[in-house]
Amino acid sequence: MNIHQIYTYNDLRNFTYLLEIGNGEAIVLDPWDSDEINTALSERSLSLKAIINTHEHWDHTRGNEALVAAHECEVWAHQNGEGKIPGMTRALSAGEVVPLEADVTLTVLDTPGHTFAHLCFLVTERGVPLAVFTGDTLFNAGVGNCHNGGSPEALYETVRAQFHPLEDRVAVYPGHDYLENNLKFTLHLEPSNTAAAQWLERVEGNDPGTTPIVTTIGDERSINTFFRLSNLEIRENLLLSEASEASVFLALRKRRNDW
Repeated sequence: MNIHQIYTYNDLRNFTYLLEIGNGEAIVLDPWDSDEINTALSERSLSLKAIINTHEHWDHTRGNEALVAAHECEVWAHQNGEGKIPGMTRALSAGEVVPLEADVTLTVLDTPGHTFAHLCFLVTERGVPLAVFTGDTLFNAGVGNCHNGGSPEALYETVRAQFHPLEDRVAVYPGHDYLENNLKFTLHLEPSNTAAAQWLERVEGNDPGTTPIVTTIGDERSINTFFRLSNLEIRENLLLSEASEASVFLALRKRRNDW
């Protein structure tokens, strides 16, 4: 399977993903621009099998209706997205395994927090987890907000239980490019983080549409404050040296809202 990351150049800095799955078929994840997707399909001589939406927010479903009209494809999403996601035909459940091609599958992760209709998807090849599509739950060096139908408490549990345990090699494919700003937030609270400083030097001014930069879970352990809840420097800057990890996470999410 080939993963094509498409940067959409809109003000929200969305990513769309085209999954090339063999037999001349493709799946598109969170389509922003139907014309852009149709061009990508045509260039690769691919037919569109299905759309997957990580959640119901309009910037992740914007291309659904035009793509369904053009390709008569299915639309897969969280059951709580019924009535909210255009063209939805199939509800996916936590733990469901979707075969893509020989030895390659998507495992469905139910990931509440940003919203309560949010799914993420773990790519596994020959039983080895290799990548995860994280929508607006986990970003490179950050996590999603909870402004529109979400819960920071639920987001903490999702990140703690479903992303922290993933193996270091797993690549992270989020719904938006917020890496540069998230690294600045990390350094705001942890100025001594040399890994974050090195990453920031690498990404400042980078065009993600021409030079894609992908982190791994191992990278996130080094540069993402929401993976570094026991770090003393972060805790001291939050005035939470003795607090629980949940309290640190919630304080970080609130600080990020206002930062």
